[in-house]
Amino acid sequence: MDGETYDLVIVGGGLVGGSLACALRGSRLRVCSLEAVAADADHQPSYDERVIALSWGSRRILEGMGLWGDIAPGAEPIHRIHVSERGTFGFAHLDSAEQGVEALGYVALARVLGTAIRGALACASDIDSLCPARLLGLVNGPDWVELEVAVGGEQRCLRTQLLAAADGGESLVRNQLGIGVRERPYGQDAIITTVTPDRPQPGVAYERFTDTGPLAMLPMTGGRWSVVWTSRKDETAALLGLTDSAFLARLQERFGYRLGGLDRLGRRVAYPLRQVLATQGVAGRVVLIGNAAHTLHPVAGQGFNLGLRDVAALAEVLVGTTRTEADPGGQAALADYAQWRRRDQSQSALVTDVLARLFVNPWAPLRLARDLGLVGLDLIPAARRTLGRRFMGLGPAVGGDAGGRLPRLACGLALEDHRD
Repeated sequence: MDGETYDLVIVGGGLVGGSLACALRGSRLRVCSLEAVAADADHQPSYDERVIALSWGSRRILEGMGLWGDIAPGAEPIHRIHVSERGTFGFAHLDSAEQGVEALGYVALARVLGTAIRGALACASDIDSLCPARLLGLVNGPDWVELEVAVGGEQRCLRTQLLAAADGGESLVRNQLGIGVRERPYGQDAIITTVTPDRPQPGVAYERFTDTGPLAMLPMTGGRWSVVWTSRKDETAALLGLTDSAFLARLQERFGYRLGGLDRLGRRVAYPLRQVLATQGVAGRVVLIGNAAHTLHPVAGQGFNLGLRDVAALAEVLVGTTRTEADPGGQAALADYAQWRRRDQSQSALVTDVLARLFVNPWAPLRLARDLGLVGLDLIPAARRTLGRRFMGLGPAVGGDAGGRLPRLACGLALEDHRD
């Protein structure tokens, strides 16, 4: 098939796919990004008003990419996390000062991240961005991946040594290749909105476990808090149908008064919750990253951070191939990436799944054990530091391989040192 030739084609130009393209600017790799939905479209799922909880490790990755300076003004730092279970005595806290970092993480609008990514790619002469571009079909061959895409009203043929699928939880690439998934539905929805409290606690995030699932309150810029309320699927429609005042009253009853009274309710939207794990992350010359490889429960806010760590590791592997003139889609490069990421991906999936299921079980002995566990965590500094490092993207398993090696980007370092 004749057509334009690339070292890497990224299918999906959202936050994860766009971050990979940004990481590879100036890498001597010829890169093309395909995105089906224009960034300014009303239904663009990546660049909407949802908030992203960024770990400290993700900040370092974004710094290494040169993006953090544009994101920081719109990112609210999290200095303290308060964890509790509704109706019980158990609670614990994590503190940035104890961890020796400026912040445990940050809360930023997806739109802010998207604007920074688009701005960086607009100045990148070595990254071809096709948008809107729709994938029509692909052939995963031994030497090339061949793609047929529709760009506007025109059909074009591309071929690439490596295809990175960053096209989300309903990945078209994954489906076309027949890669299976292991799916665990939770029977829950996440209701997302914003509120403004009358007794704000700047820099404090709350994770409150309830009998319907976790309720997170995340500090935003402008004195607002983002609400991520896990509801039972059969109760979601009724909650969305409440008047603003009735919804605020229900939310106040579920969360309590740690932030005082809650007011100024934002638009409410709901997303179904499930865990979806691809049965393989690498297939021939195709690699799955982000939600295409692993869609997680939002408890502890690990989803995007895990995808960004995929990006950091894959970018380093690919830049390494330019030094040795190796095949970026070859078996050696992809085996290195898969080994590097396997442990972090599997442990993140396990931790979020256990937390999502453990705290909705009403069995009294288990509930008592949860409370004692939270109290014990709060009393043992070493345990808090270990847990904090894990959720900040700095724990030993996050490095991926047996030696805990972190990608350069995850250390806040650019990839330039690997280039001529």
